[in-house]
Amino acid sequence: MKASTAIGIGAALAGLLVGTLMEGSSVGAFINPAAILIVFGGTFGATLASTSMESIKRIPKLYRRAMSAERQDLAGRVTLLVSLAERARREGLLALEGSVADLDDEFTRKGLQLVVDGTEPEVILQVLENEIDGASGRANADRAVFEKAGGFAPTMGIIGTVLGLVHVLENLDAPATLGPAISGAFIATLYGVASANVVFLPVAAKLHHLADSETALRELTIEGLLAIQAGDNPRVVADKLQAFVPPEEREPAAVPDPATRPAAKAEPARAAA
Repeated sequence: MKASTAIGIGAALAGLLVGTLMEGSSVGAFINPAAILIVFGGTFGATLASTSMESIKRIPKLYRRAMSAERQDLAGRVTLLVSLAERARREGLLALEGSVADLDDEFTRKGLQLVVDGTEPEVILQVLENEIDGASGRANADRAVFEKAGGFAPTMGIIGTVLGLVHVLENLDAPATLGPAISGAFIATLYGVASANVVFLPVAAKLHHLADSETALRELTIEGLLAIQAGDNPRVVADKLQAFVPPEEREPAAVPDPATRPAAKAEPARAAA
């Protein structure tokens, strides 16, 4: 589901809120500006110190990607590559040059152009694998921002709690204020642990999942392009690529049906004659 991350985070927050209300607490009891400043300000500063300003600037974009990323269409890519294999087998590799500009995916477009240009298979493999490695490195850097924030936030929460307890100990001569003061002190720990486990770490895990999915799609594409260049039968290409697709997502239509080809239609006519 496209919005599974947003739904999951919303469900987690709703569960915490409803549970709090069921315990008899009020939402207002958990609003503590000092704790917010300590935890989120401290987490932001520590994350910035351990990454870079460029990574911090990308946070809004990464949130949007994690919340609304489209699922990789492996079966659709198989169908595309098999159709290209059929055309290449009928008309030759040079006939695919007209298909290059029609491709939306830059990675597939670059690989197909290399195939059409007659580039050696080893060079194509190296170029496209370098693309995968570069994308993987960028994805790791993006994910690290949220992983580091998820590690710093609970610690900042503990720091906030300690600071709050120090304030409590300074006012032991006012017993009436101890209860609210201790309660407020532990709010910082709640902020830190909750933000790490409900937002930062789940977003990091989702970005990791998206990067793995993109890598799998690109590896499938490389396999298909090399098979096309080698002149493999389209049915063989389909069989090779279907291995990358989960069984429940495989489309039978992706495997070419000989009965749909012009040559296959001519056979029954000769037999009838």
